[in-house]
Amino acid sequence: MEEKTDWSRRTFLGMSALGVLGLAACGDEPAAPQVDVQVPKELLDQAAALRGGSVGMLSQKLYSESANQALDRSLQVFAQATGTTVRNDLVSGDAGDMVAKMDAEVKAGTSRDLAFVSDRRFVGQLHNLGALTDVTDVVEEMRKLYGEPATEANNYCVFDGRWYAIPYHFIAAGMYLRKDWYAEKGLPLKPHYTWEELRDNALEVSDPAKRRFGWGLTVNRSGDANGFITNVINCYGGAIADNTGTKVVFNSPETVAAVEFIGDIYTNPKYTPMLPPGIGSWTDSSNNENWLAQILGLTLNQFSVYADSKTKNNPVYANTHVFNGATGPAIDRPLAFGESNSFVVFKGAKNPELAKLVAKYMVSGSALLGVAKGAPCLVNPAWDKVWDSDPYYTSGDPAFPALREQTRTPLPLTTKTGYAFPQAPSPGEQAAVAAYLLTDMMQSVIQGTRPADAVASTHARIVQVFEQQGYKQ
Repeated sequence: MEEKTDWSRRTFLGMSALGVLGLAACGDEPAAPQVDVQVPKELLDQAAALRGGSVGMLSQKLYSESANQALDRSLQVFAQATGTTVRNDLVSGDAGDMVAKMDAEVKAGTSRDLAFVSDRRFVGQLHNLGALTDVTDVVEEMRKLYGEPATEANNYCVFDGRWYAIPYHFIAAGMYLRKDWYAEKGLPLKPHYTWEELRDNALEVSDPAKRRFGWGLTVNRSGDANGFITNVINCYGGAIADNTGTKVVFNSPETVAAVEFIGDIYTNPKYTPMLPPGIGSWTDSSNNENWLAQILGLTLNQFSVYADSKTKNNPVYANTHVFNGATGPAIDRPLAFGESNSFVVFKGAKNPELAKLVAKYMVSGSALLGVAKGAPCLVNPAWDKVWDSDPYYTSGDPAFPALREQTRTPLPLTTKTGYAFPQAPSPGEQAAVAAYLLTDMMQSVIQGTRPADAVASTHARIVQVFEQQGYKQ
C-alpha cells in the first residue's frame, strides 16, 4: 500500500467561525464524498468539561487522498462542536524511523496525545518500549455500544489481558486477479488458490505482446513484498518466531522450501513472460499503478488498489476477482485476517481524556462513514455493530460481505507445523520485517545465493534484531 513520506500538519480550532468546510480535492483525486458529519450527543456531554482543551494527534496517512480529506473534515466538525483544538500530523507507515521517533518524543515529553497506526505492525513495538497507556476502559465502554472488534485486534492490541490500542478501522487482506483473462483461458474463479496454482495460472494468462503480465508481486523492498514473502513462508510451514513471539525459528526446511519457490519465479527463464518490466525495482506504489494500467493479471494488496479503481471509474474494477489469498503445503485455508488501524494514547499525554474522546468519536457513525466512502473497501468498520449502522456497509459494494466475514475469522489459524496465526505480538518480528530483512534475503537469492544459505544468514540477522529488542536467543 503506497503511503507518502511527507509530514503535514492540519489544525482544527473549536473557536473557528468558518463553519464546516468542504475540503477541496487535490489534482485528479476525486473529492471526498460529502457526509453530514455529526458529533453524538453523549460525546458532546462528555466533552463539556474539556471545552477549550487541545489535543495533538498523529495519523498514519491513508492511500486515498479523499479519505484523508474526509478524516480532516471529521476532526474539524469535532473541534468546532466541542470547542476544542485538534492538531493532526500525517506520517507514512513505511517511514523506517517512525517507531523510534514516536518513542523518543514520549521519552522527551514532547509526544502528541494519541495516534492511529497499524496494530499488526506497530502496537507491539510501542508497547514493548513502554510508550503506551492502558485503554481497557475505553474498549470495554465501546464493546457495550458496538459489540466485538475484529478478531485480529484481540491479538495485536492486548497484552497481559489489557488493551493498549483501540481498534479504529479494519483493513482487510486481499488478492486480486483479472477474471476476464481467466475466463479467456477457461480458468476457474475460486475463493482461494494454492500459491503454485497462482504461479501457473499467471504464466498461462500472460502475453507480453499484448502487454499482459500475469504476475504482479515484487520482492523488492516494500511493505507489499514483506507481506507476500511472509505469507508464502507461513503457508509452507515456516515462521520468523515461535508462537510466543520471543524465539527465532526462521531457519527451517519449510522456510527454505518457501524461499526456493519464490526465488524460482524470479530466476527461472520459464517464468520470464509473466513478469512485468521493472518488477525487480518496484516500490509500494508500483503494483497499484500497474494494476490500474491494466497490464497485470494478479496482485496482492490492501484494498487501496480496489478503492482506486472504483472511485476513479477504472475499467479494471469490473474485471477484478477479489479473493482472500493463497494456501500452501502447511495449511488449506488462506492466512487472511487483516489488521486494524488502531488508536493509541501515549504515556505522558497532556490531555488523555480528550484523546480518548476523539478516538471514541472517530470509530463509528458519520465520522467514520465519510472516511470509509473516501476509500471504499479499504477503510471498513472494526466493530461488529458499526457494520449495521448505515446501508453503505451492507450494500455499497459487492466485496463488503466477504470483508465483514474476515473481521470475524475464528483465530488462530494453525499450520501443520504447529504455528498459530496470528501469533503473539512480537516486537522482534515487527522490527525485523520493518528492517526489510526478508526482501534483502530474496534479493540475495535472485543474485545467486543458495536459498538454504540465504535463510541461514537471514536467521542470524533476525536473531540480532530480537536480541536488540531484549529477547535473548
